[in-house]
Amino acid sequence: MTRLVQGLLLAGALVIITLWLHDGGISGVNSAATGLSSAGRLTGLLAAYLLPVQVLMLARLPLLEWIAGFDRLTHWHKLNGKIVLYLILVHVVLITVGYAMTRKVSVLAESSILLSQYYGIVAALVGTLLIILVVVSSLFIVRRRLRFETWYAVHLVAYAGVTLTYFHETRTGLDFIANPLAAAYWLGFYLVTLQLVIIFRILQPVFRNGFHKLRVGRVVKEPGQATSVYVTGRHLDWLNAKAGQFFIWRFATPGRVWEAHPFSLSAAPNGRWLRLTAKAVGDFTTGLNRLKPGTRVIVEGPFGSMTDDIRSRDKVALIAGGIGITPLRALAETMTGDVVLIYRAMTDADIVFREELDALAEKRHFRVHYIVGDHRLPENRDLMSPAHLRRIVPDISAREIYLCGPPAMVDAIEDGVRHLGVPDKCIHVERFAFAT
Repeated sequence: MTRLVQGLLLAGALVIITLWLHDGGISGVNSAATGLSSAGRLTGLLAAYLLPVQVLMLARLPLLEWIAGFDRLTHWHKLNGKIVLYLILVHVVLITVGYAMTRKVSVLAESSILLSQYYGIVAALVGTLLIILVVVSSLFIVRRRLRFETWYAVHLVAYAGVTLTYFHETRTGLDFIANPLAAAYWLGFYLVTLQLVIIFRILQPVFRNGFHKLRVGRVVKEPGQATSVYVTGRHLDWLNAKAGQFFIWRFATPGRVWEAHPFSLSAAPNGRWLRLTAKAVGDFTTGLNRLKPGTRVIVEGPFGSMTDDIRSRDKVALIAGGIGITPLRALAETMTGDVVLIYRAMTDADIVFREELDALAEKRHFRVHYIVGDHRLPENRDLMSPAHLRRIVPDISAREIYLCGPPAMVDAIEDGVRHLGVPDKCIHVERFAFAT
């Protein structure tokens, strides 16, 4: 199904290239200057195409979520954002140099002319700077140092960047000015994108939350500095949530209603309440234990494809690290067949849901292995290595793998189980990002 999405993206790009060719993309080239300018037009058009695609990837479109899954869409979103930025920068360089060669002036002089005489260039410059800001904020080394709210607010300016880019295209782009068919295509594409964002990012959440009337039911302190929040409401089964999925949560308390954070369900949905559990690692998660019963809850979701539905084998290994136990604890409550759960923690005090897991293991007849120890100590360096995993679960290569935890741990174990012979289609991963 992902090939369908990739095919549609490629088809859209081919339409753009066809329009560029129709408007003299190659036939109009008669010198190095016009060649650079034409190549600059193409990179600009492709960037203008991929910008709304960037928005649509995380517009919460149900069909797209079902086809590709939230995790894969998020990966594509990050990759596409970098491609858009590179295309825009190349577009700026090629156009500026090409126009400068045509006028026989310096690049600096041409830059001044573009900014002062071409309508919409200033808007394009501002839009480009906003897009650069968004891409830089998404880099891992930067993202780790930003509050979630800051990162979220920065990403909202991406909409402004898309709008300003469209404004630039419609005022100065040859394909808009000289080709009514192309102009209609672009206008329709951007309008459809806008409508889908309004429907699925604004109207649907407002309607859904008004209907379900979600409220905090109770708050429970858990081991390992974690807090569980039980959320109640009307007709919760109509949310169609499944074990292994997550929601994006907001709590309507003063100063917090704009703070939206993703948390997995830490118990299988039962129609009476939903439970999220988070470790206190920052202001937001630390404040969860101060929520009062009755506080209004606003959610988006459910998201995520790491459910029992994607399973293809009877034998399963659930492998969790730290607070990444949450979606796997929910899965363990519902999965049937030969299931083994491996839970990695630094200390015994960091183990969350131990009593629940032991009770579930006895009731549902699956095995639990608690792997405890500081990996920085020499005697613990073998923990969770391929050899260690095989000792714990001798038939691990014949199992479906569900893996969730800190990114570094997940990356290492994913490579390890692949080395043990587990095919990619049987490895399902969620790289748990600790919200603050």
